[in-house]
Amino acid sequence: MLKYDYLIVGSGLFGATFAYRAAKAGQRCLVIDKRPYLGGNVYCEKMEGINVHKYGAHIFHTNNREVWDFVNSIVEFNRYTNCPVANYKGEMYNLPFNMNTFNRMWGVKTPAEAEAKIEEQKAEAVAILGGREPQNLEEQALTLVGRDIFEKLIKEYTEKQWGRRCTELPAFIIKRLPVRMVFDNNYFNDRYQGIPVGGYNRLIEGLLAGVDCQTGVDFFRSEYRDWRKYAARLVYTGALDEYFGYSLGRLDWRTVSFMTRVEDIPNYQGNAVVNYTSHDVPYTRIIEHKHFEMFGQEVYDCPKTVVSEEYSEEYREGMEPYYPVNDERNNSLAEQYRALAEGERDVIFGGRLAQYRYYDMAPVIEAALKCFPQDGLS
Repeated sequence: MLKYDYLIVGSGLFGATFAYRAAKAGQRCLVIDKRPYLGGNVYCEKMEGINVHKYGAHIFHTNNREVWDFVNSIVEFNRYTNCPVANYKGEMYNLPFNMNTFNRMWGVKTPAEAEAKIEEQKAEAVAILGGREPQNLEEQALTLVGRDIFEKLIKEYTEKQWGRRCTELPAFIIKRLPVRMVFDNNYFNDRYQGIPVGGYNRLIEGLLAGVDCQTGVDFFRSEYRDWRKYAARLVYTGALDEYFGYSLGRLDWRTVSFMTRVEDIPNYQGNAVVNYTSHDVPYTRIIEHKHFEMFGQEVYDCPKTVVSEEYSEEYREGMEPYYPVNDERNNSLAEQYRALAEGERDVIFGGRLAQYRYYDMAPVIEAALKCFPQDGLS
């Protein structure tokens, strides 16, 4: 008899949630992860009494009450609300684009004035196109929000993120841009959002409580590569193309690196996330981690702060893949790999890497909850 019902490769949110559901159903699971700790990209490192998001800002948000109740049954979430700020050459703008943004940019005070300004600039962009469809991201963005917003808050930031000029990026990457005619800096429209009280490690620990876990184990370079000796089914959350030995070619990824430091002051930038939208600054944003979990006087009761500069880079072998590159070549190649995945017997491919799709955290958890077979191994 096999020792496990499921071998789960990766302890991020998909793998951990699947393991939790399987364990509750009486299934035996082994979770392995090549990193020296559990949690995937939501792992937090404790520094100066602050939970540092080691792999970038993770803000949980959802409209799905079932998912919200589920995560809160594992650990209580706080009331953090995501209100990022953009810094363009020293000019500060609220995100997403809202009345505070438009007032700062043009001095307008009413929604009607803001709408008129945007429509005027959109019309200029449409006239330049002469009736043809936008051929690249720059043309698409200009027809959606006009030149001022594009040049200060989209163009250079996007080019830093993708490592390509906006004129070289396909138009479909930006299908819509949020424009809100209200003085509301809440980035998300979702009803529920927050951060686990005590950090994301508590969520992962709760999901994996009682589950067999091994860290520092690379699936492809361990005995578990021949997984059928150990488990009846495999849950794979790693890179899709790597699973198939890159047999159809390599998928492209963007990755992120961080320069993290301790500042000997209690409050560095006054906000958890500040985007730097010009090429004058090499990083895309600065994260000040304490603002995810400390509010009001708590910020000053903690005498130091931890900040991370975030740099977007082209993926190279040995780096951590973060974001799929959603151009025509990669989307087509990913579909071919997904077709191969559908033919894999007793293997579940889940999460951002294994499906080559960008997912927020809540949809990943929802997908893991839904894909667990209710009838066990039948």
